[in-house]
Amino acid sequence: MKTLKNLGLAALTVSSAVVFTVSAAEMINGAGATFPYPLYAAWADAYYKKTGIKLNYQSIGSGGGVRQIVERTVDFGASDDALPPSEIEKNKLLQWPQVIGGEVIAVNIPGLKSEQMVLDSNAVCQIFLGNIKKWNDPLIKKLNPNLNLPDAEITIVHRSDGSGTTAVFTHYLAEACPEWKEKVGEGKSVKWPTGIGGKGNEGVANYVKRVRYSVGYVEFAYAKQNNLTYTLLINPAGKVVRPTLDTFSAAAKYGDYDPKKHFYTWITNTKGADAWPITAATNILVAREKPEANKKVTKFFDWAFSPEGDEIAKSLIYAPLPKEVKDKVRAYWKEHGIAP
Repeated sequence: MKTLKNLGLAALTVSSAVVFTVSAAEMINGAGATFPYPLYAAWADAYYKKTGIKLNYQSIGSGGGVRQIVERTVDFGASDDALPPSEIEKNKLLQWPQVIGGEVIAVNIPGLKSEQMVLDSNAVCQIFLGNIKKWNDPLIKKLNPNLNLPDAEITIVHRSDGSGTTAVFTHYLAEACPEWKEKVGEGKSVKWPTGIGGKGNEGVANYVKRVRYSVGYVEFAYAKQNNLTYTLLINPAGKVVRPTLDTFSAAAKYGDYDPKKHFYTWITNTKGADAWPITAATNILVAREKPEANKKVTKFFDWAFSPEGDEIAKSLIYAPLPKEVKDKVRAYWKEHGIAP
């Protein structure tokens, strides 16, 4: 597994000295979701080597990305929580999906290895509600009869910032757990019943790594890169599934990718037998009135749709969009006059 360091984070960390030596035509500025940041870092490095064009991407959370594109302070915003058509029209934006990723339940239980523990949506719900307080709770033991679970207090770790990762996670819980929907609800920010907050996927991953007996939700690449222990999940079909490219892609098949709705859709808790239940497309947002600037953005993301971009995505366990969805996105760019 490649690390963020050797995938060229320097291409994204632009100092003021470099900014003054790079013309506006050679720079693309974006901000938003931390969910796809490892992939955008890798794409940026490869694209810079190929074209000499730099991508300056601020990994500040989906809420920040939406805010910055609405305020027109960046060339594009990125959000895992797709905006509904009414918001797209209100703010005169365009939106498309770029890649598929999955979120995992990361745990820090000494001696436990990844994929040894199984959880279902009810157990996840009860843990994050604070109703399950210890790892040897009967509900967890019933799902894991062969595990020697510790009599230890669970520490919940959640996002502290406006987060598309949180929107996807809470949507998953609200769909599957009526108690969560009633008491907490869903969105980029919610009032958490319990736990400690970390900023970005990076912050949650760091807390889970440091705090014994903790649990949090992170995008899969962060779990892999931080060597976090993650669980298996039982999906709505009743199958125990692993987080993999195939199970993310299986969920993606159920998305309603309608250009007329600016691709607004959810792919959590799909009915596919092999589908990972906490899966999402991460989305790109641009200002409708800036066709020339948008063509720089779409040229980069069109390259990211290429076989080379797809291979980089797969190496970091992100699932490329199906070809038919990529074709719809390219037609959408053309319709709105922003095709590269």
